[in-house]
Amino acid sequence: MNTVRTRFAPSPTGYMHVGNLRTALYGYLIAKHSGGKFILRVEDTDQARYVEGATDAIYRALADCGIVPDEGPNEGGDFGPYIQSERKELYKEYAEKLIELGGAYRDGDVIRQKISSDGETTFSDLVFGGITVPNSSPSMDEGVLLKSDGLPTYNLANVVDDHLMGITHVVRGSEYISSTPKYAMLYQKLGWEMPANITVPLIMRDQTHKLSKRAGDATYEDLISEGYLPEAIINYVALLGWNPSGEYAEQEFFTLDTLIKVFEISGISKSPAIFDKAKLKYFNACYIRRLPPKRFEALAEPWITKVLGSKVSADAKTKIAALLQPRIETLADIDTDKIGFFAEIRDYDTELFVNKKNKLDEAGALSILVKLYSMLTEFSDWDTLGEFLTNYAEANDIRVGKLYWTLRVALSGQAVTPGGPADIAAILGKEETLNRIDAAIGVLGE
Repeated sequence: MNTVRTRFAPSPTGYMHVGNLRTALYGYLIAKHSGGKFILRVEDTDQARYVEGATDAIYRALADCGIVPDEGPNEGGDFGPYIQSERKELYKEYAEKLIELGGAYRDGDVIRQKISSDGETTFSDLVFGGITVPNSSPSMDEGVLLKSDGLPTYNLANVVDDHLMGITHVVRGSEYISSTPKYAMLYQKLGWEMPANITVPLIMRDQTHKLSKRAGDATYEDLISEGYLPEAIINYVALLGWNPSGEYAEQEFFTLDTLIKVFEISGISKSPAIFDKAKLKYFNACYIRRLPPKRFEALAEPWITKVLGSKVSADAKTKIAALLQPRIETLADIDTDKIGFFAEIRDYDTELFVNKKNKLDEAGALSILVKLYSMLTEFSDWDTLGEFLTNYAEANDIRVGKLYWTLRVALSGQAVTPGGPADIAAILGKEETLNRIDAAIGVLGE
């Protein structure tokens, strides 16, 4: 079979963690770069750890990221079934055959792999090169191949399925490198050609701890719930253990289509990669900035609605989204602290009006607001409010910064807001703007 065929074979034991996502991505890129096929196979033989809905979560994560299988449980194909528990009889057949060939033996109600302690086993890896392990090594234990319930362990199932499904390249994390010699033995005993091994480095939380969902590190779903975009996650994950070369060597930002074009196995590193949340946030912020405004508005709308509910109009939400796009790093930044004041202004201390840089105190703020309220009451062209405020400051010999600071606090009850006071007033509308200025005058007057 000349066509490159890779596979992603997750266990439905929970949500997709970052290491699994990278394995899927690299397998997909290797296949598509060569015009090959990417297969999804669900390895559900560990029934004790099976989590209901996990397979659907895997599909959702892959679809979000644009990683579309050519064959799989939902897609079908010529090499199915693509769920291991539906292939039970196949594994029993090959376990029995291994016994006949001297590669396995019965041990009570299970079948174990038979490994002689003499000699050594060598296999080739496209990243780490040739690897040789003494057969007497502790890692070369005679593990179970077929369990008492008739289901295989991973060691048997992955070998049988990869062969029968015509898999040509297998992407695995480096934690499997100690088990691969045992897979190589099974291939030899069965007289099959072993697929090309591509071992990818560990993803670490820091210099000494590897990333692990059991240790509470973020899954793909966690990152989405924290407001990261799928395209930013994919871009960052691609660079965790792989470096582009040639004209792309200095490039950081890649679409999935570009990754397909430039991804080479030779760029995969042997060294562990550190998952840096700050770097992911940087990528995400850049992706948010680059989104078409309508696309960002659609993504931001549920987050804005979560904070503001129906207290502001759809038009106001559109304007709020426009203010937020250049000012946030993740969608989760759209919270009550950032935009809650659009719905309801919280109590604030009048000391907030004090600004030493602009030589502003509470009495000065009160004076500005009293005059401004009077002027705005007569002002009708609300769409040109920004221009009006600039002209007003010049005409009344008030520093623009002093005027803007005073009005910002009066309208929001905050020192920092997305957008300036003219933007905020445009969203609040004339009536609410005047009400808030009047309330601030009352508070300052006391």
